[in-house]
Amino acid sequence: MEKQTILIELLDMRFYAHHGCFEEERQIGTYFSVDVCIEAPKAWTAVQSDRLEDTLNYQSVYNAIKQEMEQPSRLLEHVAGRMAHRLKADFSHTGKIKLSIAKLHPPLGGQVGASRIVLTLE
Repeated sequence: MEKQTILIELLDMRFYAHHGCFEEERQIGTYFSVDVCIEAPKAWTAVQSDRLEDTLNYQSVYNAIKQEMEQPSRLLEHVAGRMAHRLKADFSHTGKIKLSIAKLHPPLGGQVGASRIVLTLE
């Protein structure tokens, strides 16, 4: 039997948030980019039904990520962990979740486009 998998991705979501090790970073804030890929076996039904209730609601996924980005943290790893567990809790019919959070132009003393972490939760 064929394995049927649907991956739902939201890419390059941009947020202005207050994450960082330094107090100044948490006070001033900076821009972040978030990508998420969610394995959604239940969404296979939507291939035939064309009904929103048979898949993940992209707006609900975005809103959950936005709410987690609004809570300041010192580490991107912490933000990503909160986000992944929130998505698992809110959308119980999901499989693997892979997400990345990039801090754009981090203050590392040189020209760096972004620092990024990638987290996978199965």
